[in-house]
Amino acid sequence: MQKIILFSMLFSTSLFYSQAQISQDNFEGNSTISTWFGDDCGMDINFINPHQTGINTSAKVMKYSDIGGTYANVRFDAGFNFNLASSSVFTLKIYVPSSGITGNLTNQISLKLQNGGLSSSWTTQCEIIKPIVLNQWQTITFNFATDAYINMNPASGNPINRFDFNRVVIQINGENNNSQVVSYIDDFLYSGTAFNSGANSIYNNLVWFDEFDGNGAINSSKWHHQTQLPNGISWYNGEKQHYTNRQINSNQSNGSLNIVAKKETFTDQGQTKLHTSARLNSKFAFKYGRVVVRAKLPTGIGTWPAIWMLGKNITEPGGFWASNFGTTGWPACGEIDIMEHWGSNQNYVQSAMHTPSSFGGTTNLGGQTVANASTQFHIYSLEWSPSSMTFSVDNIVHYFYNPAVKNASTWPFDAEQYLLLNVAIQSNIASDFIQSTMEVDYVRVYQQAPLSVLNENKKSKFLLFPNPTSDKLTLKNSDRNIETKAKIYSVLGQEINSIILNENETIIDVSKYKNGIYLIQVFNESGAETYKFVKQ
Repeated sequence: MQKIILFSMLFSTSLFYSQAQISQDNFEGNSTISTWFGDDCGMDINFINPHQTGINTSAKVMKYSDIGGTYANVRFDAGFNFNLASSSVFTLKIYVPSSGITGNLTNQISLKLQNGGLSSSWTTQCEIIKPIVLNQWQTITFNFATDAYINMNPASGNPINRFDFNRVVIQINGENNNSQVVSYIDDFLYSGTAFNSGANSIYNNLVWFDEFDGNGAINSSKWHHQTQLPNGISWYNGEKQHYTNRQINSNQSNGSLNIVAKKETFTDQGQTKLHTSARLNSKFAFKYGRVVVRAKLPTGIGTWPAIWMLGKNITEPGGFWASNFGTTGWPACGEIDIMEHWGSNQNYVQSAMHTPSSFGGTTNLGGQTVANASTQFHIYSLEWSPSSMTFSVDNIVHYFYNPAVKNASTWPFDAEQYLLLNVAIQSNIASDFIQSTMEVDYVRVYQQAPLSVLNENKKSKFLLFPNPTSDKLTLKNSDRNIETKAKIYSVLGQEINSIILNENETIIDVSKYKNGIYLIQVFNESGAETYKFVKQ
């Protein structure tokens, strides 16, 4: 465990890079896609190419047969989240014979990106529609940085600023119709980078952690046992347990924290309950950063483990911060649910936001199915910036919260929050339940290093001009004959572009960048230097 932390600290002040990923299929054995699926249509991914002409003489293709299905499409899940800010282009070849079409619909092809981790994945959709011509192979390019797009939710914003897309949907001649289409698809390609909430983050300076390397009692300098019944009778949400400070309910062993929910009769504060567990508050609060928790979840109908956060200003009785900082009730203090899991829905984990605009049965949520959530460790992460929240499991993003209007009602997240770990017992707890444990390997909080944004070298070998700029940025290199490359990042740490620099000067087109501050990190044999420029 200590070796892992040391490695993390050694690299805490450097910028990390996205992992290269390719989604491709030529339907002749060269494929990274194994999850093709046809919705309301016929699909054959091993079909003999009936039109070996023009730009496509390959032997096999995908046959797509919309036989009148209202929402016919083919799709696949990539297994990673697309980093559209870095790589925004999808291409494919298509042939649509006129003999395979009924009705009089506009001949077109749609490529839709969705978050496949959600049961209602279409609600996250961003779509590009392109015209097609009949009776010939053609290459269609979908560029989410430059093409006109349609968001299912108009408030979703620009797709290149989102990192929750991991599903591709292809549809011919639109939806909500019963017309028929036969088409052939080949050479699908996305060559880019995967979004990794840690690898793309400016929050890479480790500021607080617990590796749970002790034995016995938890570290009381880092955690507070919250045991007081907030209303003197029970906990919220109809929970049935007492939270205790006993080691039988929370302890360290073998490098892990164990929060143990048990069936036992226990009386405290004048109330007798049939189950016990533990609820821990961190004695550390922070604003903005990245939370990473590696955990194995309990199991059993009625168990409800959570990794979450509350505003430091909450007035909840018995909380560590309430007596000195409590000024605001729930939900005005803001609640961030990094991970919740219900034993009645095994292996589905959810993240959610509770604010005055939506709380309790909030609409601000997303989740994904995590295989073996209760038998294997998984990494649950939150990235909290001044403008958005990104939630992921094992670096697969399933929810992105970025309200268009940020005010006290939608965004009470401009103040410090603290962490909570607990396992609650619901009223539907199984009668044969005895005990189950949430096992936590580590909790780590990263924030922005003091120099990570404005780390400009006083003795720079490079000159940037004009700065600010509206369209072109010139990098002039005073140290010639050195092979040099550069990477451009948004101020939130997302990689935008990667460039090989010329010997003397390089002109970079930034005209399509959104207005704001950007970082450019330049690499050569002597190391790396970071500069900033302003796009206006």
